Amino acid sequence: MSLSLKQFPSLELFDPEQGQTVIKPPADAPGNWVGACNVVFDEATSKYYLYYRVRQPRPVRGGKCVIAESSDGFQFETIWEITKEDLDSTSIEKSALIKADNGKWRMYLSYVDPKDQRWRTDVIEADSPSQFDIAKRQKVFTADDLGVEGVKDPYCFTYASKTYLLLSYAPGNPEANPEERAEMHATSDIYNTGLTKSATGLAVSDDGLNFEWLGDVFAPSESGWDCHAARLGSLLYRPPLFIGFYDGGPTHLENYEEKTGLAVSSDLKTWHRVSVDQAAMTSPHGTGSLRYMDPLERPGETRYYYEYARADGAHELRVNVVKHL
Repeated sequence: MSLSLKQFPSLELFDPEQGQTVIKPPADAPGNWVGACNVVFDEATSKYYLYYRVRQPRPVRGGKCVIAESSDGFQFETIWEITKEDLDSTSIEKSALIKADNGKWRMYLSYVDPKDQRWRTDVIEADSPSQFDIAKRQKVFTADDLGVEGVKDPYCFTYASKTYLLLSYAPGNPEANPEERAEMHATSDIYNTGLTKSATGLAVSDDGLNFEWLGDVFAPSESGWDCHAARLGSLLYRPPLFIGFYDGGPTHLENYEEKTGLAVSSDLKTWHRVSVDQAAMTSPHGTGSLRYMDPLERPGETRYYYEYARADGAHELRVNVVKHL
């Protein structure tokens, strides 16, 4: 590449099969997953903090979420966990960790709301990641707040003194008949019914607690590999562009087996697909699923944590380190 010829290098990715296993699934069989991860590094403690969700086949589903601590980002020990029963919920999904400017830690937690069986997102504050008290959680968004059928999988970041959330949401379906409406939330997972799609919205806050919904920023394609799901779930910042990693799929039948696509934006609101014809990253095994990518910038390298389909049908949590050139 020649910068003088205005030839810019593309994002250097990796071979996902060469990744190192970080967390193994609860069983070596389909429907057993660990993933939906979020990783941060705290300079004050020189520790890595990893959030992940543990899932088992129905009726368990997302039965537990965990925060683990590490000195090297590879070997983690659990410091906090809750179960879906603690939330009176049928399932827990991805959450987001962030340390605020005031030194407080925040976790944005998504789970099925017991009131209406639709996905919702809450926030909890604590002095450390091991001290989150779910009794002190407060609402960020319910589905009713936004006029949608579900809102989950938050990704949190700060930019220009604002706190942002990327969120997966299920748009309403005004054409659904009464029978279909009854079916929408009968299984407590609207995304798995085929009665709506999975899109991405953006929210912004001045204090990290009270958010304004800015609306849809990334929708499924009209056709192709990501025409059902387009869940923008993490970012890298390469000025002047944000590089987004999103989970895509062609139908609700791949709701749990999405692949990773790439998109770019200069303003967080208008996104342009890089992965137009096919996913950018897949697993060579089973369904090919590789999803919930979470990149973490460290001096001289980027660490990519991701949920990875194995040959036995289970999903494990992996990390791959890409050195900067």
